[in-house]
Amino acid sequence: MVKLNVIYTRTGDDGSTGLADGSRRAKDDARVAAYGTVDEANSVIGIVRLAADAETDAMLARIQNDLFDVGADLATPGDDFAADSKSLRATASQVDRLEAEIDAMNATLAPLSSFILPGGTAAAAHLHLARTVVRRAERLAVTAALVEVINPTAIRYLNRLSDHLFVLARVTNRSTGDVLWVPGAGR
Repeated sequence: MVKLNVIYTRTGDDGSTGLADGSRRAKDDARVAAYGTVDEANSVIGIVRLAADAETDAMLARIQNDLFDVGADLATPGDDFAADSKSLRATASQVDRLEAEIDAMNATLAPLSSFILPGGTAAAAHLHLARTVVRRAERLAVTAALVEVINPTAIRYLNRLSDHLFVLARVTNRSTGDVLWVPGAGR
């Protein structure tokens, strides 16, 4: 159980932050940048929920909880990724659930005939923003994995979540239609 009594500690005033194991890292460390960006993505999803219908809101609430798990995973050094690990880790079942939701949503959509421009409804536009922030988090996690061990399932989760948010944006725009790229339209 998490218990936060003090919001500021002054321990980060020197440009460092604490990981889950108590070790300190510079705030621009790749691992710190990755889980910080996961937090940013979670905040954007919170904005999406303001305009989401009940079904989408429930889906996004689950995803926000998952993102806290992924953030905790990325904030925890080490290579014990087993399901019974003492540390909170992203799991294959979380990735599997995203894939099942992607498949179910995608089955209701027409095949794409062009690239999609981020836009449409307010919810869809914010889903596209969340998608790009998640993709950045994934890239930063991959960068961190070049220098230390990162749970590959956490990286897979971020990869799949970006895809999920793309398809969910298309579903959210179903009433208005996809906003398609028109090559050379501005020439």
